[in-house]
Amino acid sequence: MSKILVIDDERSIRNTLKDILGYEKYQVDLAEDGQKGIDLIRKNEYDIVLCDIKMPGMDGIEVLEKIQILAPDAPVVMISGHGNIDTAVESIKKGAFDYIEKPLDLNRLLITIRNAMDKSNLITETKVLKKKVNKKYEIVGSSDAMTKVISMADKVAPTDARVLITGANGTGKELVARRLHDQSNRATGPFIEVNCAAIPADLIESELFGHEKGAFTSAVKQRKGKFEQASGGTLFLDEIGDMSLSAQAKVLRALQESIITRVGGDKQIKVDVRVIAATNKNLSEEIDNNNFREDLYHRLSVILIKVPTLNERTEDIPELTSHFIKQICNEYGMPEKTISGEAIKKLQGINWTGNIREFRNVIERLIILGNKSISAEDVEAFATSIK
Repeated sequence: MSKILVIDDERSIRNTLKDILGYEKYQVDLAEDGQKGIDLIRKNEYDIVLCDIKMPGMDGIEVLEKIQILAPDAPVVMISGHGNIDTAVESIKKGAFDYIEKPLDLNRLLITIRNAMDKSNLITETKVLKKKVNKKYEIVGSSDAMTKVISMADKVAPTDARVLITGANGTGKELVARRLHDQSNRATGPFIEVNCAAIPADLIESELFGHEKGAFTSAVKQRKGKFEQASGGTLFLDEIGDMSLSAQAKVLRALQESIITRVGGDKQIKVDVRVIAATNKNLSEEIDNNNFREDLYHRLSVILIKVPTLNERTEDIPELTSHFIKQICNEYGMPEKTISGEAIKKLQGINWTGNIREFRNVIERLIILGNKSISAEDVEAFATSIK
């Protein structure tokens, strides 16, 4: 049952609202002044708060400001018999969901409450989905090598420092990038990923910076690029070692000046983006071979994080195995399988050239083809070649 808190110094208003909302199957708590309302909010969670503006002691605007700190997700509907446009505007600016004047129009009040409830439910659903997404991108491992990576990422995350993540294919460079974003002050902003290796060289500039209508044959309308889409958040340039030299020059300018220009346009567009880059290439060698700009490298590598291969962190395999068994069995809607200690040892003896990506595929194969309890024999039969 949804819970509503009514804060109003008029007893008749409080009781009337309690009767009406109770009839509508809401659970209602009452407070006769702002301080008692705040005390209830500290002790309970409410789906909606109805708050009078003119009250003795702490007025409704003060109460609203405190609610924004104590329960920022709770929609607050302000009510007042002394309403004017300025008060309504101030309430909305302070974060109120809506503003209703007395005498209350009960139909409008109930519609407003339903709309506020929809917002509250949407916030809850979003949080649940975000937790699921964050779980999907969780970094698993407590080896010394991974502890160092996680520790450095958490230390750097709250800053806007640019980070270059290096490591072989399949080691989990994207997971580190997402952790940097999720632990940063930009966590509520977008996380935009660009795989520089997957985009043709003649399209990468349009992908990054956007284009104006008519900039080229297929440009039938204006399009924002990834830099603009990521403004206020994080832009993750994966496999940046595969980016063309012409695009590198434009990225360098964007990093230096925080300004981009769309392909086919001349308007300068200000962007507020934190750039995180990743590569599986040795950029020092790429610089020597004139395939990568040295000045861009120095711009990107304020912080360097190297992600170890799975062969360098085999002590994490038991933890990774448990994590992937639980995850994959849940995805398939099947009972969680167990795995023997001997099977774990066999997994630790495999040369994981494909790193975590290959490892997850093998665990999925073992879950599908192996016995209820995955054995060493299952690993020998269905995994890759053993050292």
